[in-house]
Amino acid sequence: MSILSKTALALCICASPLQAHEFWIDANDYTVPEGGTVVATFRNGENLVGSALSYIPGRSNRFEMVVDGEVRPIPSRMGDNPAISVEGLDAGLVTLLHETREQTVTYREWEKWVSFTDHKDFAWSQQAHLDRGLPQEGFREAYLRFAKALVAVGEGAGQDVPRGLRTEIVLGANPYTDDLSDGLPVQVLLEGAPKANAQIEMFERDPSGAVEVTLHRADEEGRATLPVAPGHDYLLDSVTLVPQEPEGERDPVWLSLWAALTFAVPQG
Repeated sequence: MSILSKTALALCICASPLQAHEFWIDANDYTVPEGGTVVATFRNGENLVGSALSYIPGRSNRFEMVVDGEVRPIPSRMGDNPAISVEGLDAGLVTLLHETREQTVTYREWEKWVSFTDHKDFAWSQQAHLDRGLPQEGFREAYLRFAKALVAVGEGAGQDVPRGLRTEIVLGANPYTDDLSDGLPVQVLLEGAPKANAQIEMFERDPSGAVEVTLHRADEEGRATLPVAPGHDYLLDSVTLVPQEPEGERDPVWLSLWAALTFAVPQG
């Protein structure tokens, strides 16, 4: 498993609000003492800076945590912000999961669609859009977010595994306990199967708060190895675009599926 592409962007991606906004679960602290409180915020933004969103049950298809292999509901109430605050967890690797309900965005300028699809590695959709006879203005894209966060409680022992999300990024090593000197193995899944040649966008924040963005390419099995550093926290993102056949004039003609994974690598 090797890095197939490491294109350092270092915040040079100039993206429109429509295309650039990631959605992720942002833990206040990715390492929590045993019995402590895991606190995390829903964020929407770019370059690891974003607005804090409240928990709204009507916008959620799935909202759970996995503790010691047991799937549990997250005990949040409508309007909670931070969206997640869970006390008294036993030691281990805790997984936080959130799947949103479908939302839509309207593209009023073709250039924004071109910018978005170039950035997220589906430029093929531009000609496909025209070949389908779709308009270049006023068309809609639907999107679904599949966010996952890994938090170490105590030593954080455990292993990330597929959690049944429609698309997700799975770590092949534990960032809190394993030796990552040769990199962190990851795999991108789509509908439970490896997503070949997936683009992975990695947002990396160092202890000073500086953020670097790099692009990586998975192999035929959806696998890549990412360079990570102690004391840094990470957001991994991989997006899939699926054509939709509209039944009505205002129906979306594309569906994007966003996989996001957040975690940290502890210092020393």
